[in-house]
Amino acid sequence: MSEATALAYYDAVDAGDYAALADLLAPEAVHDRPDRRIEGREALVTFMRDGRPNRDTSHEVATVLTASGDGGDRGRDAGSVAVEGRLFDAEGNPMFGFVDVFSFEAGRIAEIRTYTR
Repeated sequence: MSEATALAYYDAVDAGDYAALADLLAPEAVHDRPDRRIEGREALVTFMRDGRPNRDTSHEVATVLTASGDGGDRGRDAGSVAVEGRLFDAEGNPMFGFVDVFSFEAGRIAEIRTYTR
């Protein structure tokens, strides 16, 4: 389930389906990116819709890794998902590689930590 939710995140962002994106996120979702920290579902959806430097992009997923765990001390669901891939612009040119690490709460995305190269 967590893997499917992480992959649905990219589908929603790439399609510009911000209602679907909101449904995937926990109310207090956090996205730690190399350039900023975005806190809260509404702020994250607003950023993806209006604030990204380039909104006409697509994600190509290469690897998905699922880790089990006890959820830690942050009240998160057990386990996390790491997704490795590349981001492409509208012409299909690669922009950069990324790894996103997802944590979940009640089946929704609670945290995304993004690493780029």
